[in-house]
Amino acid sequence: MASFQTWLSATRPKTLFAALSPVVIGVAIASGMDVLHPVSAVLALLSAILIQVGTNFFNDYADFTSGTDSDERKGLVRGVLAGDISPDSMKRAAIFSFVLAVVAGGYLMYRGGWPIVLIGASSIAFGFMYTSGEYSLSRLGIADFFVFVFFGPVAVAGTYYVQALSWPTMVWFAGIAPGVMSVAILLVNNIRDIDEDRAAGKKTIVVRFGRSFGIQAYIACLVVATLTAPFIVFMYGAPFMTMTASVVFLGAIRNVQTLQQTPVEQSEQLNPVLASTARLLFFYSVLYALAWILNT
Repeated sequence: MASFQTWLSATRPKTLFAALSPVVIGVAIASGMDVLHPVSAVLALLSAILIQVGTNFFNDYADFTSGTDSDERKGLVRGVLAGDISPDSMKRAAIFSFVLAVVAGGYLMYRGGWPIVLIGASSIAFGFMYTSGEYSLSRLGIADFFVFVFFGPVAVAGTYYVQALSWPTMVWFAGIAPGVMSVAILLVNNIRDIDEDRAAGKKTIVVRFGRSFGIQAYIACLVVATLTAPFIVFMYGAPFMTMTASVVFLGAIRNVQTLQQTPVEQSEQLNPVLASTARLLFFYSVLYALAWILNT
C-alpha cells in the first residue's frame, strides 16, 4: 500500500492552484455583486479540486503506460514511474476522483441546469483526453487552448453562474488572467520537458515552434494577465483596487530570467519556476478577490 505522503504527492498540490484560483475569483465577484451562494461556492471549489486531482492521477497513469515517462524525466518523481503506486491503482484513483467530483457537483447541476452539466462533463472529458491515447490533447499540441478555456473563462463564469444563475460579460473577461497564467504553468512544464516530449511524439507548442517561442509565449501570458484587471476596471466598472492584483506579476521577472538563462541540459532547474508561476496565479486570485470583497 502506498503511503499517504505518496498519494498526496501524486495529487501534485502545486498544480491545484490552477483549479482553485478561478473559483476564488468567481466566488469573490459573486460576493461583491451581492449574489453569493455559500453552498454552491463550496461545492464548486470541491468539484474543481477533485477534477484537477483526477486529471493529475490519470496523467500519471497514462504517461507511464504510453511510455512518455521514463527514467530521464526531469520533473518531480511520479508515483507510478517510481514504483510506489501501481498503474491500476492510479487509474482507479483517477476514476474515483472524477466520480466524487460528479457527486459533489450534483447539486450544482440541479441548480444550474444544462450549462453546468455541460461544463462538468466537458471538464472531466478534458481530464481523460489530456494525455490518453495517440490523439490526446497533449500529443496533438492543442492542450494549451483547452487549459486556457477550462481554467480561465469557463471556470470563473461557471463559478459565478452556479451562484447568480447568470453570467454577465464581465465575469468571462475576469477569467482571462487565470486562464493565461494556467497556460504559463503548462508552458514551463513543456519547456522543461521539450526533449522528452519530442522523443515521445508529443507535439506540444514548444516542440512545434521551439524553446524560444515557448519563452516568448510565457512572457505574453504574463503581459495579458497583468492587463486583464485594468481592462475590466475601465470597461466594466470593476472595483478600482482589483488592479493592485496585477502587481504580483512583477515577481515573474526572475522566472523569465531563469527560463532564458537555463540551458536545455539543465532543464530540471525549471521546476522552481513552475511552482513560482502557480503561486503567482494564486496570489493574484487572492488579491483580486479581496478587492471585490472589501468593496461590498
